[in-house]
Amino acid sequence: MFSSETKIALESFFVSLSVILIISGVNIYTNNTSLSTNVVVYSTVAVLTCVLLKLVFKGNSFQIALRASFLGTVFALGIYLGLVAPAHICIFGVYMCVMAFFHFSEFVAIAIVQPKQVSVDSFVINHSPQYTVAAITSWLEFFVESYLFPGMKQIVWVSNIGLLICIGGEILRKLSMFTAGTSFHHLVQCEKSKDHVLVTHGVYSWFRHPSYVGWFYWSIGTQILLLNPLCVPAYAVASWLFFKSRVYIEEITLLNFFGQNYCDYQQKVGTGLPFIEGYRI
Repeated sequence: MFSSETKIALESFFVSLSVILIISGVNIYTNNTSLSTNVVVYSTVAVLTCVLLKLVFKGNSFQIALRASFLGTVFALGIYLGLVAPAHICIFGVYMCVMAFFHFSEFVAIAIVQPKQVSVDSFVINHSPQYTVAAITSWLEFFVESYLFPGMKQIVWVSNIGLLICIGGEILRKLSMFTAGTSFHHLVQCEKSKDHVLVTHGVYSWFRHPSYVGWFYWSIGTQILLLNPLCVPAYAVASWLFFKSRVYIEEITLLNFFGQNYCDYQQKVGTGLPFIEGYRI
């Protein structure tokens, strides 16, 4: 049975997705793909949606509905952009779908496995200032290169490789969340809860940190998808540095929680992240 937060998120996401897809379908059918017209239409829909959500939901429920609706809108606009945009721009529509699905599925997954801890932060949209800067930087690179070198953004087979990496990373991360269940947390835990157990089966028998492995390769995949030659290595380095620090800190707490059992687990299974060993006693 879904929690009330999950139901609100699902309803808001799919209603907004459906509305935008219907409007987009009408635009395609009537050949009304003018940029200026579309900006006015979709901006009006966005404002009306915000007003409607404000009338229907209050407090935390409104914040959840607003974010889910936004992600549903981004996903639908990504589909529309992928269908009507010029060849050197359409892959950005695919990227929009990948981003929207990742953040929405993060919320839904944590709402299912940890319903008591779900919050607006579970969308991880505002993960960190660095995450936001990295995303904006990748958008700037994409559109600058699209303008200067449009042919660069039309190497479809390379972009498709990036998409497959994103899908693989997404699947691995969500499998890790559902495998860990109530032992999964978005934040490193300083105190061991009663239901926190050491999970070593499933994807955790492949890697000690499968959720980080999935996110690491997903982030790099987004830049291969966008055919961003500068951001691909930049994202790889930035993500590696972030997860190196995160794994080190997290394994200190896990060793405190589980002692010798975690030491034995470390000996049998690697982190899954290249050249990252974690914390060893």
